[in-house]
Amino acid sequence: MMVALALLVLGALLAATAPRVLARASWPDREPVLALWAWQCVVVAVLLCCVLAMSLSAAAAWQAVRGHVFAPAPSRVVEAYGLSMFGESWPAVVAVVLACGGLWSAAMLAREIRAARTARRRRRAELLARAPVLPGEEPDAGERLVVLEGERPDAWWLPGSTPRLVVTTAALRRLGGRQLDAVLAHEQGHLRARHDWLLNCSAALAAGFSRVPVFRAFRDQVHRLVELAADDMASRRCGRLTVALALVGLNEERGAFGPYAPHHAQVPQRVDRLLAAAPRLPVLRRVRLTALASLVPLVPLVVAFVPGLRALG
Repeated sequence: MMVALALLVLGALLAATAPRVLARASWPDREPVLALWAWQCVVVAVLLCCVLAMSLSAAAAWQAVRGHVFAPAPSRVVEAYGLSMFGESWPAVVAVVLACGGLWSAAMLAREIRAARTARRRRRAELLARAPVLPGEEPDAGERLVVLEGERPDAWWLPGSTPRLVVTTAALRRLGGRQLDAVLAHEQGHLRARHDWLLNCSAALAAGFSRVPVFRAFRDQVHRLVELAADDMASRRCGRLTVALALVGLNEERGAFGPYAPHHAQVPQRVDRLLAAAPRLPVLRRVRLTALASLVPLVPLVVAFVPGLRALG
C-alpha cells in the first residue's frame, strides 16, 4: 500500500510542477512538435500513476483482485508490497475513488468525441448546402479543396474520414498564389498530424478535471502548439515570410492586430514568431529532450515494480 501512496504523491507532484517547468522553458516555441510530445508524456505519466495506484489499492483491499494482479508472482513478491499494512478499508476507498475518476475520464472523452462528431456533421451539412455536389461529381472523393462564396477571408479544415480543406472566395481575392499555398499547407499540416484527436483528448481531460493544473494547461498549450506546428509545416514548403503575410491577410480585418485585440490573441504572436525566424534547436539537444520526455512515463512504472524486483533479487 505504501507503493500506491508513493504513486499518488508522484502523480500529484507531476500534475502541479510539470506545467510550471514547461511554461518557463524557452524551447517549446522553437520546437512545437517536441513540446507536444513532452506534454503528452507528462499527462500519460500522471494517468499511469493513477492507474497503477488504483490497481495496487484494489489488490490490497480484495483478495480476488490480488490474485489477478499478482497471479504469476511468487509469495515473496506479494509480501514485498505490504498490501495488508493498512487493512482493507482505506485501500478500498482509494481504489473506488480512482476507479470513479477513470470512469469519469472515459465519460468526458466519450462526450467530447460525440460533440465533435455532431459539430462535424452539422458543418458538413452546412458545407453541402453552400457547395452542393455537381452532376457527375463524387460526393466523397477523398481529400479535396472546397471553395465557398464569402465576403470574409477565411480558411479552415474539416476533419473526418473524408477531410475537407475549405477556403472562401474573399481569401482567394485577398491572398496571392504563394500565400494561398501557405494557408493550404498549414491546414494540410493539421490534417496529416491528426491534431483533432489531440484537441479532443486535451479538452476532455480539462472538462473532467478542470482544477487539475496539468490537464488545464495541457488543453491550453495544445491549442497553441498545434498552430505553431502547422505554421512550421507550411514554412518548410512556402517560407516563413509567406506564411506570416498569409496570416496577416486572413486576420487583419478581424481586429487581431488592432489596439482592442484581446490580450490572449495568438495570431500576432504567431506572426512575430515567424518573422523572428529563430533557428531550430541543435539535433543533439532535440534528441536529449525527446529521450528525457520519453523517460517521464517510465518513472511510475519504476516506482511500481521496484519492490517486486528487489524481492526477486
